[in-house]
Amino acid sequence: MNLSARMIAVLTSVGLLSGGFLSTVGLLTKERIALNKQKEIEEAILAVVPGTESSQKLYEEKDLSIYGGKDEDGNLLGFAIHASGVGFQDKITLMFGTNASLTRITNLTILDQKETPGLGAKITDRESFLKYWENKDCSQPLSLRKPPAISPEDLSSSEVNTITGATISSESVLNTVNLSLERLKRLKTEGKFAIEERNAN
Repeated sequence: MNLSARMIAVLTSVGLLSGGFLSTVGLLTKERIALNKQKEIEEAILAVVPGTESSQKLYEEKDLSIYGGKDEDGNLLGFAIHASGVGFQDKITLMFGTNASLTRITNLTILDQKETPGLGAKITDRESFLKYWENKDCSQPLSLRKPPAISPEDLSSSEVNTITGATISSESVLNTVNLSLERLKRLKTEGKFAIEERNAN
Protein backbone atom coordinates (compact mmCIF):
# COMPACT_ATOMS: atom_id res chain seq x y z
CA MET A 1 0.00 0.00 0.00
CA ASN A 2 1.54 3.29 -1.04
CA LEU A 3 1.68 6.42 1.13
CA SER A 4 -1.41 8.05 -0.40
CA ALA A 5 -3.54 4.96 0.13
CA ARG A 6 -2.38 4.67 3.75
CA MET A 7 -3.16 8.33 4.40
CA ILE A 8 -6.65 7.92 2.92
CA ALA A 9 -7.27 4.81 5.03
CA VAL A 10 -6.09 6.53 8.23
CA LEU A 11 -8.13 9.68 7.58
CA THR A 12 -11.21 7.61 6.75
CA SER A 13 -10.86 5.62 9.97
CA VAL A 14 -10.36 8.78 12.04
CA GLY A 15 -13.37 10.37 10.35
CA LEU A 16 -15.58 7.37 11.03
CA LEU A 17 -14.50 7.16 14.68
CA SER A 18 -14.97 10.90 15.20
CA GLY A 19 -18.36 10.82 13.53
CA GLY A 20 -19.48 7.91 15.65
CA PHE A 21 -18.28 9.61 18.82
CA LEU A 22 -20.01 12.91 17.97
CA SER A 23 -23.20 11.07 17.08
CA THR A 24 -23.20 9.25 20.43
CA VAL A 25 -22.50 12.46 22.36
CA GLY A 26 -25.25 14.20 20.39
CA LEU A 27 -27.81 11.54 21.28
CA LEU A 28 -26.88 11.61 24.97
CA THR A 29 -26.92 15.41 25.04
CA LYS A 30 -30.25 15.58 23.23
CA GLU A 31 -31.85 13.30 25.83
CA ARG A 32 -30.42 15.34 28.71
CA ILE A 33 -31.60 18.62 27.13
CA ALA A 34 -35.10 17.18 26.66
CA LEU A 35 -35.22 16.06 30.30
CA ASN A 36 -34.03 19.45 31.53
CA LYS A 37 -36.61 21.22 29.35
CA GLN A 38 -39.40 19.01 30.68
CA LYS A 39 -38.29 19.70 34.25
CA GLU A 40 -38.28 23.44 33.53
CA ILE A 41 -41.83 23.23 32.15
CA GLU A 42 -43.08 21.25 35.16
CA GLU A 43 -41.55 23.79 37.55
CA ALA A 44 -43.10 26.65 35.57
CA ILE A 45 -46.56 25.04 35.76
CA LEU A 46 -46.27 24.91 39.56
CA ALA A 47 -45.24 28.56 39.59
CA VAL A 48 -48.04 29.93 37.39
CA VAL A 49 -50.91 27.76 38.69
CA PRO A 50 -50.55 27.94 42.49
CA GLY A 51 -51.52 24.82 44.40
CA THR A 52 -50.92 22.43 41.50
CA GLU A 53 -50.11 18.88 42.60
CA SER A 54 -50.26 17.28 39.15
CA SER A 55 -50.53 18.46 35.57
CA GLN A 56 -51.75 17.07 32.28
CA LYS A 57 -50.95 18.19 28.74
CA LEU A 58 -54.28 18.91 27.08
CA TYR A 59 -53.30 20.29 23.69
CA GLU A 60 -50.24 21.04 21.58
CA GLU A 61 -49.51 22.82 18.32
CA LYS A 62 -46.62 24.90 16.99
CA ASP A 63 -45.53 27.45 19.62
CA LEU A 64 -48.44 26.60 21.92
CA SER A 65 -48.95 23.92 24.57
CA ILE A 66 -51.77 23.87 27.11
CA TYR A 67 -51.62 22.09 30.45
CA GLY A 68 -54.26 21.55 33.12
CA GLY A 69 -53.10 22.05 36.71
CA LYS A 70 -54.91 19.90 39.30
CA ASP A 71 -55.02 19.76 43.07
CA GLU A 72 -54.38 16.60 45.11
CA ASP A 73 -57.96 15.42 44.54
CA GLY A 74 -57.70 15.77 40.77
CA ASN A 75 -59.82 18.93 40.56
CA LEU A 76 -58.88 21.49 37.93
CA LEU A 77 -57.26 24.58 39.41
CA GLY A 78 -56.42 26.31 36.15
CA PHE A 79 -54.52 26.24 32.90
CA ALA A 80 -50.82 26.72 32.23
CA ILE A 81 -50.12 28.04 28.74
CA HIS A 82 -46.65 27.53 27.23
CA ALA A 83 -46.28 29.83 24.23
CA SER A 84 -43.72 31.58 22.02
CA GLY A 85 -43.79 34.79 20.04
CA VAL A 86 -41.39 37.06 18.18
CA GLY A 87 -39.58 39.62 20.34
CA PHE A 88 -37.29 42.52 19.46
CA GLN A 89 -34.19 40.32 19.05
CA ASP A 90 -35.50 36.78 18.77
CA LYS A 91 -38.24 34.43 19.93
CA ILE A 92 -39.61 34.90 23.45
CA THR A 93 -40.88 31.76 25.18
CA LEU A 94 -43.10 32.17 28.21
CA MET A 95 -45.62 30.45 30.41
CA PHE A 96 -48.60 31.98 32.16
CA GLY A 97 -51.37 30.56 34.30
CA THR A 98 -55.09 31.21 34.40
CA ASN A 99 -57.92 30.14 36.63
CA ALA A 100 -60.22 27.36 35.41
CA SER A 101 -62.85 29.75 34.06
CA LEU A 102 -60.27 31.69 31.99
CA THR A 103 -61.15 35.01 33.56
CA ARG A 104 -57.97 35.70 35.48
CA ILE A 105 -54.24 35.43 34.87
CA THR A 106 -52.52 34.19 38.00
CA ASN A 107 -48.83 34.55 37.11
CA LEU A 108 -46.45 34.93 34.19
CA THR A 109 -42.88 33.70 33.80
CA ILE A 110 -40.38 34.03 30.94
CA LEU A 111 -38.63 30.78 30.04
CA ASP A 112 -36.36 31.91 27.23
CA GLN A 113 -35.47 35.24 25.63
CA LYS A 114 -32.59 36.99 23.87
CA GLU A 115 -33.73 40.58 24.30
CA THR A 116 -31.36 43.52 24.81
CA PRO A 117 -29.57 43.27 28.20
CA GLY A 118 -30.65 46.04 30.55
CA LEU A 119 -33.71 46.86 28.43
CA GLY A 120 -35.89 44.19 26.84
CA ALA A 121 -34.27 41.51 29.00
CA LYS A 122 -36.06 43.11 31.98
CA ILE A 123 -39.13 41.08 30.96
CA THR A 124 -37.57 38.34 33.13
CA ASP A 125 -37.42 40.60 36.19
CA ARG A 126 -40.25 40.45 38.71
CA GLU A 127 -39.93 44.01 40.00
CA SER A 128 -39.64 45.56 36.54
CA PHE A 129 -42.28 43.51 34.74
CA LEU A 130 -43.62 40.20 36.03
CA LYS A 131 -45.35 41.44 39.19
CA TYR A 132 -47.60 43.62 37.04
CA TRP A 133 -49.10 40.45 35.52
CA GLU A 134 -50.31 38.90 38.77
CA ASN A 135 -54.07 38.42 39.18
CA LYS A 136 -55.06 40.26 36.00
CA ASP A 137 -58.56 40.18 34.56
CA CYS A 138 -58.34 38.39 31.21
CA SER A 139 -62.05 38.10 30.43
CA GLN A 140 -61.18 40.63 27.68
CA PRO A 141 -57.82 41.17 25.90
CA LEU A 142 -55.24 42.83 28.13
CA SER A 143 -53.75 46.22 27.29
CA LEU A 144 -50.34 47.80 27.86
CA ARG A 145 -49.92 50.85 30.10
CA LYS A 146 -47.80 53.55 28.45
CA PRO A 147 -46.10 55.38 30.08
CA PRO A 148 -45.53 52.77 32.78
CA ALA A 149 -47.27 52.95 36.14
CA ILE A 150 -45.33 53.29 39.38
CA SER A 151 -47.01 50.35 41.12
CA PRO A 152 -49.47 47.54 40.26
CA GLU A 153 -52.20 49.41 42.13
CA ASP A 154 -52.03 52.21 39.55
CA LEU A 155 -53.10 49.85 36.76
CA SER A 156 -56.63 48.89 35.82
CA SER A 157 -57.65 45.26 36.30
CA SER A 158 -56.84 44.39 32.67
CA GLU A 159 -53.73 46.56 32.22
CA VAL A 160 -50.10 45.42 32.39
CA ASN A 161 -47.03 47.60 32.62
CA THR A 162 -44.60 48.42 29.86
CA ILE A 163 -40.84 48.60 30.41
CA THR A 164 -39.31 52.02 29.81
CA GLY A 165 -37.10 51.83 26.72
CA ALA A 166 -38.33 48.35 25.82
CA THR A 167 -41.82 48.86 24.47
CA ILE A 168 -41.35 46.29 21.68
CA SER A 169 -40.39 43.53 24.11
CA SER A 170 -43.30 44.44 26.40
CA GLU A 171 -45.73 44.44 23.48
CA SER A 172 -44.38 41.11 22.23
CA VAL A 173 -45.17 39.46 25.56
CA LEU A 174 -48.61 41.08 25.64
CA ASN A 175 -49.44 39.98 22.08
CA THR A 176 -48.27 36.42 22.75
CA VAL A 177 -50.43 36.20 25.86
CA ASN A 178 -53.53 37.73 24.23
CA LEU A 179 -53.27 35.52 21.14
CA SER A 180 -52.71 32.40 23.27
CA LEU A 181 -55.70 33.23 25.46
CA GLU A 182 -57.90 33.75 22.42
CA ARG A 183 -56.78 30.42 21.01
CA LEU A 184 -57.31 28.62 24.33
CA LYS A 185 -60.83 30.02 24.76
CA ARG A 186 -61.74 28.97 21.22
CA LEU A 187 -60.36 25.46 21.71
CA LYS A 188 -62.23 25.11 24.99
CA THR A 189 -65.49 26.30 23.44
CA GLU A 190 -65.05 23.89 20.53
CA GLY A 191 -64.46 21.01 22.95
CA LYS A 192 -60.98 20.24 21.63
CA PHE A 193 -60.01 18.94 25.06
CA ALA A 194 -61.95 17.78 28.09
CA ILE A 195 -60.91 17.96 31.71
CA GLU A 196 -62.79 17.82 34.99
CA GLU A 197 -63.60 21.33 36.12
CA ARG A 198 -64.93 21.01 39.66
CA ASN A 199 -63.82 23.85 41.90
CA ALA A 200 -63.35 26.13 38.85
CA ASN A 201 -62.91 29.72 40.01
